[in-house]
Amino acid sequence: MIPLLSDPACWALFALSLAAATLLPGGSEAALIALLVAGDHPAWALVLVATAGNVLGAVINWLLGRAVRHLVGRRWFPVTAAQLARAEAVFTRYGAWTLLFSWLPVIGDPLTVAAGTLGLRLPPFLLLVTIGKAARYAVLAWVTLGLLG
Repeated sequence: MIPLLSDPACWALFALSLAAATLLPGGSEAALIALLVAGDHPAWALVLVATAGNVLGAVINWLLGRAVRHLVGRRWFPVTAAQLARAEAVFTRYGAWTLLFSWLPVIGDPLTVAAGTLGLRLPPFLLLVTIGKAARYAVLAWVTLGLLG
């Protein structure tokens, strides 16, 4: 596992995965697929790196939700008031289990901010977000490797 820490490709995957979870454009799925196709790293390690980056990005969103709700609606803030209102409505209706879907485009990132604004504690947040994001990357790796034969 230590060689991964010195591998620029793994750091790039981590950074892209983190960025993708914080509403910044990021191609974490494409990066994961490219590294899987290259075959230089075990798939489990790449899934772990991508998951770690993506979960850290979600934690950043959760912290934003906890600390800066009053900034929602400002032009530079990563979640619009409308997105947050929709995410809070979904989160309130279905509960913390919605975080299993935090990997989904458009709604996933606002859900993680909503979890922070609504005061969800960090341990259940981490558990549910990690399960959802790890499952997404694991399925992507499984499909990619299956197609490679």
